[in-house]
Amino acid sequence: MMLYYQNDSFGGKKAYRRILCCLGLTGTVLLTGCQTSKPLTASSQAPEPDPPQSVFSWFHQEPATQSLSAEAAARADQETLQQTDTTSSNTVQFNNVWQRISQQFSLPYSVDNPRMQREIAWFKRNPRYIQRVSERAEPYLFYIAELIEQRGLPTELALLPVIESAYDPFAYSPGRASGLWQFIPSTGKYFGLKQNWWYDGRRDVVASTNAALDYLSKLYTHLGDWELALASYNAGEGTILKAIRRNKASGKAQDYWSLDLPRETEQYVPRLLALAHVIANTERYGIQMPTVANKPYFQKIKTQGQIDLALAADMATLPLDRLYQLNPGFNQWATDPNGPHYLLVPISQAKQFQNALQTLPPNKRMKWQRYQVKRGDSLIAIAHRFQTRTKVIQQANKLASHRIRTGQTLLIPQASQLLSQYTKTRTQRRLGKQARVAAQGKSVYYKVKRGDSFWHIARQYDVSVKSLSKWNNLSPRDTLKPGQRLVIKLASAKSSTHASRDKRKVRRKVNYKVRQGDSLYRIATRFNVRVDDIQDWNQLPHTNLKPGQALTLFVNVTGT
Repeated sequence: MMLYYQNDSFGGKKAYRRILCCLGLTGTVLLTGCQTSKPLTASSQAPEPDPPQSVFSWFHQEPATQSLSAEAAARADQETLQQTDTTSSNTVQFNNVWQRISQQFSLPYSVDNPRMQREIAWFKRNPRYIQRVSERAEPYLFYIAELIEQRGLPTELALLPVIESAYDPFAYSPGRASGLWQFIPSTGKYFGLKQNWWYDGRRDVVASTNAALDYLSKLYTHLGDWELALASYNAGEGTILKAIRRNKASGKAQDYWSLDLPRETEQYVPRLLALAHVIANTERYGIQMPTVANKPYFQKIKTQGQIDLALAADMATLPLDRLYQLNPGFNQWATDPNGPHYLLVPISQAKQFQNALQTLPPNKRMKWQRYQVKRGDSLIAIAHRFQTRTKVIQQANKLASHRIRTGQTLLIPQASQLLSQYTKTRTQRRLGKQARVAAQGKSVYYKVKRGDSFWHIARQYDVSVKSLSKWNNLSPRDTLKPGQRLVIKLASAKSSTHASRDKRKVRRKVNYKVRQGDSLYRIATRFNVRVDDIQDWNQLPHTNLKPGQALTLFVNVTGT
């Protein structure tokens, strides 16, 4: 039932919590995270929210990291997502998950609050935004709602990823926050989310949801107030405690609505409450919510070890992109050799995938390249040649150091398909974003030099650091490496002294099939591009081509 609360005073909220206490609901928590998208003002045109910037840097308590990590890992390993294992009675009471959660909304608010009015007005003017986010939430919403109910938390919490990431599991913010729940690296590690070259638990649907609920519960326990906990998830608990102390010293009320907070945080809580209000009153606001079936969408299948994701997708008869959408935590073309050893697959394909795994020979899980070390080779050079990491080669060959000897045979894990086919890997997402930016208008590609920084490059091309990082799906805090390529949009010819020298002004995507006798040089000459660009666009580890091989090119269509 939607509860309206007309008294914004701190004392009134305490009285309301006493009522909840009598009802046995004191453990209920709703907390939210960080959002740095543009304010939802009257002039907004329903833009897709930018990935928000989290501010969790205050939360560093290293001794607790290991215990929380072990706890999270144990929970993730034990958790099952089969339909028969769900325990909530609401699994069968409703046909639509949105109806299920909205019928149980419990957080108090006042629709007369001016801040609430502004946010409600924005959602009312932009019904298509809510519809788009709902469609994007479909694979994850049942699982999140089920877990929230099992923990006894308010169902408004299922709306948190709308505010944080627009339910995009690949969302990445300028503050290096990632995933549905927008954890930054340090807080993710504190709450047990493993992060390495192969895997990022901040994007793992199961692991990150459990970690987010742990974090939110911890904040509520510290603060004892839902609005303050929401604000803390956005601005950091330290910021909120300082604001409370200032008000207390001045004899002012210390509830969320009375605090002097950053503008983003002052918008954050009413934004989530307004969204809950609108979803609970869709007919009143003329919004048609897409139906999200109130049943499990996916099942967790143990893989018992590392597996190539293209192979797994074939075994489950799934498009590779869809497998990545359910398993966005994997950065590369295969799962992490050290786990987690599970994949989420749609319920309809779960049994087939399980059966295929049982008959898959261990030596067929991954493709391996045998390489004999030559004179002058180094582990770094070999890793670069095969587009992998030295640690990956060391791990695969149980090497204790970087020392290798001439004639030594190394086993190097290789993708079973062209790397460009794994479109949701971290590298391919970045290249795809760059290609889309380049196709929008005049642009140049810039090759990073030693000593370069975002600030230096942005100044050179008269663009902002924020724009430069966004065009390249990076954070300004990410490390740039020599040889790395960045795309830069040019507002006009005079925006950069380099514009007149760069002939690749406007690019369009071209799918090219390699012919007999083709070489990278011949193709590059034909399309007036560079060999190293073709290699970058297609993640080619070498220059050998095969007839029939598919290549993606980005060709200048404005002429030379």
